[in-house]
Amino acid sequence: MTTIWFGVLGPLEVRAGGSRIGLNGPRQERALAALLLGAGAVATFDELVDAVWERPPATARRQVQDLVGRLRRDLTGAGAATDLITTRGSGYLLRPELAEIDAYGFEQLLAQARQEPDPLAAAKVYREALRLWRGEPLAGLGSPKLERAGRIWQERQLLAWEECLRAELSLPGVPDVTAELAALVERHPFREPLVDLLMRALDAAGRRPEALAAYHRLRLRLSEELGLDPGPRLQDRYAAMLHTDPAPPRSAAPTVPGPAQLPLDGHGFAGRGAELARLHALLPHDPDTATTVVAVIGTGGVGKTALAVHWAHRVAGRFPDGQLYVNLRGFDPSGTALAATDAVRGFLDALGVPADRIPADEQARVALYRSLLAGRRMLVLLDNARDAAQVRPLLPGSAGSMVLVTSRDRLAGLVAAEGAHPLALGVLTAPAAREVLARRLGSPRLAAEPEAVDEIVARCAGLPLALRVVAARAALQPDFPLRRIAADLADGGVLDALGADDWATDPRSVLSWSYRLLTDPAARLFRLLGLHPGPDWTLRAAAAVAGLPVDRTRRLTAELVGAHLVAEHQPGRYTCHDLLRAYAAELARTEPVDQRDAAQRRLLDHYLHTAFGADRLLLAGRRPIELASPEPGVPVHPFDDIEQAQTWLDAEHTVLVGAVSAAESWGLDRHARQLAWSLATFLQRRGYWRDWTATQEAAVRAARRLGDRAGQADTHRGLGRALALLGRHDEALAQLDSALVLFVELADPVGQTDTHLGMSWVRERQTRLAEAVAHARQALSLSMADGYARGQANALNSLGWYHTVLGEHEQALSYCEQSLALHRHGGDLRGQAEALDSAGYAQLRLGRHELAVASYGQALELFRRLGDRYLEAYMLDRIGDGHAEAGAAEQAAGSWRAALVILAELGHPDEAKTRQKLASP
Repeated sequence: MTTIWFGVLGPLEVRAGGSRIGLNGPRQERALAALLLGAGAVATFDELVDAVWERPPATARRQVQDLVGRLRRDLTGAGAATDLITTRGSGYLLRPELAEIDAYGFEQLLAQARQEPDPLAAAKVYREALRLWRGEPLAGLGSPKLERAGRIWQERQLLAWEECLRAELSLPGVPDVTAELAALVERHPFREPLVDLLMRALDAAGRRPEALAAYHRLRLRLSEELGLDPGPRLQDRYAAMLHTDPAPPRSAAPTVPGPAQLPLDGHGFAGRGAELARLHALLPHDPDTATTVVAVIGTGGVGKTALAVHWAHRVAGRFPDGQLYVNLRGFDPSGTALAATDAVRGFLDALGVPADRIPADEQARVALYRSLLAGRRMLVLLDNARDAAQVRPLLPGSAGSMVLVTSRDRLAGLVAAEGAHPLALGVLTAPAAREVLARRLGSPRLAAEPEAVDEIVARCAGLPLALRVVAARAALQPDFPLRRIAADLADGGVLDALGADDWATDPRSVLSWSYRLLTDPAARLFRLLGLHPGPDWTLRAAAAVAGLPVDRTRRLTAELVGAHLVAEHQPGRYTCHDLLRAYAAELARTEPVDQRDAAQRRLLDHYLHTAFGADRLLLAGRRPIELASPEPGVPVHPFDDIEQAQTWLDAEHTVLVGAVSAAESWGLDRHARQLAWSLATFLQRRGYWRDWTATQEAAVRAARRLGDRAGQADTHRGLGRALALLGRHDEALAQLDSALVLFVELADPVGQTDTHLGMSWVRERQTRLAEAVAHARQALSLSMADGYARGQANALNSLGWYHTVLGEHEQALSYCEQSLALHRHGGDLRGQAEALDSAGYAQLRLGRHELAVASYGQALELFRRLGDRYLEAYMLDRIGDGHAEAGAAEQAAGSWRAALVILAELGHPDEAKTRQKLASP
């Protein structure tokens, strides 16, 4: 007889001997769930009917009999006891003593923990019980009755968490459970016992201000949303903290500096005394103060960003946890604003969250961002916002931080709903405008021609951008009389342009003065930079678009910087104000069509061939595509190692995604298709799955227009993988099916192998393990017949992992060892590390602890060579597990501590789990 395992504390699951048993449709799943929830008691026909149907048919009773009868046969056939489910009067009884039910085991462990007099022993049993949970109980069954039952079980889980953490907080030395509690409070913000425990944990860690802030967050939520106050117990906790001395701070793991993302403070900032004073007055002076939001609003070129950046640098020390900055590109000349979820992704990167831990779901991503900012004092600068909707997901949810938003929009919704403080920015006063000119040109020069200065100030109408452009022209011509510049401004009709309601609608007049003073080569470079699809560029990219050597381009770029048409906002990266970009783009349209087309091809060649070279380092064993040679003279960035390639891809991420879109809009379909291919590995590994989806969709369209069937097959496969990572499994399988049909028609066994592996991976994510195994076996058969070693190695590793999950560890180990040998022969370091990880897990399950630790150790060294810090920590953690199971507690603790140092540096959520292992006896 085989013991049947039933999983209720998560999606419904049934296993026999480690193998998953498939159920016959949702109705049988609902009937079984109802029997399991009432295990040990009779489930009546009426109760089963209510669980199976919301509106039962007339034949419901007979159908229930059929469902249970078939369920009995299936379970008995899998080895279950014949009397596991018995008929009792008006219903059925499932006997829990004849099976293993996670919910039943959970209840037994809770009862044991509650009877333990020793808090340490009790906490250990609670943790054992909580480890039984796999997710939302009975998720996705589509039955209101079962959904209500699931909510009851979730309440039991929360009670268990509270009892467990309460026991741990009573222990000597108090283990650090603040991260776990903060995450629980984020999910259940109105649950007062959790807030109470979080306050206790923070206070025990010497973080009393954060504990008080947690109380105020709850109080504010209760008041605003429910019209209530916190309960007496929580109020007493708060009062006690106010009137007692805090505990001394506990020693903690080394911390890394917070992000410092503010752009350079521009030279020559002047005026704005009243606005700076207003911003200072709005500074939060109390950590319990709700997040302050300030909206700096005004027309284009009025100096919103300059003010925000200048003030942010002055007060950065008031925000010890760091400063975050993003250009939301709300009024970008390309018309493409930065999606809020992509901005959040950038912040999570800056906060040290590893790519594999960043959720694909937008709401989960925002929740993680807000959780990381909880209890911190940070300054967040959101530059160039389109509207309030773009800003809202980027607002911290906790007290103590400050958000500065700049926008041409009035952001009325943000002011009304979020209580943002509006700061309308007008033009500079005449004295401030003179100060801008003086800082650029020197006071003696202004004093020599006061009437001309007055005329210039009047003609520029106090607009900072106009003043900077005019000052740049005067600085480039130190012997040129200022009265000539003033006369030119008057003759050019600048007053009319600057006096319009929105000066941004016609910037040409003032901008043209700097442009006209450029040498012809620099003017041509400026025009062609108007073709660039991204927010910034490097000298190599500028050289490519201009078709010039890099050294020559560097000198011309210096001329553009001197004319204030371009700024080096980061070392080696150049950008310009969006009005200047729009002006350059307009000028680019005046270029002869053949020259403009050639510049576009050169620019895309630079990005394509550089990205292709980076991809060859990231995944050396990937079957390459064939590229045409780049246009003559196009510079391609060289890379010595993976780290250099990854650094370049990270810096150019936004530009490269924009380049795929630009290639499609310019009709350069081959570039669009091949650039999307070259970005796939990077976008997948870094977790930019929406960008991967968007670029693959563009590549599919481009391949169709080209009539490139091989390209269509490859892009359908890539799109399928990207969609699967976003959880869109049915769409993913449709794309993979399309790819497989094409690869079969093309008689391409390599493509078929990789597509079957993709299908296998999607099926595993759907917990359809039998189908996952079938696809992996098909991939193995195809790759062996074709001699495709990398595909064979990947298929063997997949089969090894699946058989380990199924409990067939010896067979799994055989597959993993074959995979490892092939990966070693092919020199694929990541493939070797993954095979060693799978082998180590199988060895551990077989009780071969030393071999498991050795396998994990080899994987660790490979991940270190690849520079993957998270996977280095992951393997250290696994090595610790191996030592622990072998009874080598000291070695286990050493490995876990090493993992913890890295996880703490990364700010990774796994830090709490590893810390808990160290805290357990």
